[in-house]
Amino acid sequence: MKYFREYTVTTDPFLPEIVSGLLWDLETNGIVEEANFLRVYANDDNSVTKQLLEQKLGKLLEQKMISAFSVTEHTFEDKNWNEEWEKQINVIEVSDKIVIKPTFREYKQKEGQIVITIDPKMSFGTGEHETTRIVLQLLEKYVKPEIRVLDVGCGTGVLAIASTLLGAEFALGIDNDEWCYENALENIELNSCHDKAEFRLAEVHQIEEKNFNLVLANIQKNVLLEISEELNNHLLSGGYLILSGLLVDDEKDIAAKYCGFGLTLVEKIQLHEWIGLVFHKK
Repeated sequence: MKYFREYTVTTDPFLPEIVSGLLWDLETNGIVEEANFLRVYANDDNSVTKQLLEQKLGKLLEQKMISAFSVTEHTFEDKNWNEEWEKQINVIEVSDKIVIKPTFREYKQKEGQIVITIDPKMSFGTGEHETTRIVLQLLEKYVKPEIRVLDVGCGTGVLAIASTLLGAEFALGIDNDEWCYENALENIELNSCHDKAEFRLAEVHQIEEKNFNLVLANIQKNVLLEISEELNNHLLSGGYLILSGLLVDDEKDIAAKYCGFGLTLVEKIQLHEWIGLVFHKK
């Protein structure tokens, strides 16, 4: 009989997108996000151990991205992984207008709704997390016809796809993770928006175009600070910059950094401990 190991991973603060991205380097059999912890799975053929997980998380401690973590291990009989994964992905009504659903869930579209089909695999951006919902809600307000959108750290591609479905002329999503890039390409096809959306495996400094009216970045604080100048450079005058992936306590440092480029903080949305900030470029 085959067995699998389930590791429960908690961090303070809880940063699911960062931690899961880090742990995927270990080639786990699956990672599932719960309300305030991650479940990491490995079977008998996998070399993942509690010690390896702790080594990875120790790097986040060294970088001061988290202040504490814990890993607990349990062993069970093997499961149908595909079935277990599908149980975790549900239809998300982000707002009265925007709904996100996987291909294997039925949903009756209501009048005026935009239904985005996303099979997330293991990329970040299912609509479950507060930061994704924050940005999607802001897109309803800031996406206008004929604008060009840049989504930095696109994950599943949900934000770029949503931008085109909300009326943007063009949206470019970029990510430095090959898994995310391939997943985003699949999701373009699911939403039939390949004529208006494009995804690239790239870092923001590799993008030559600097003619975007709206720039999005749903990434953790330290990365947003590092790429702040690049994000500003890609934004046209009169455009807006939407940032999330941020905790309430991050606002002061982020606002100081971006306002230093002459940007003006014009709006903030908060869901639980997470925030989204909107800056305007004169």
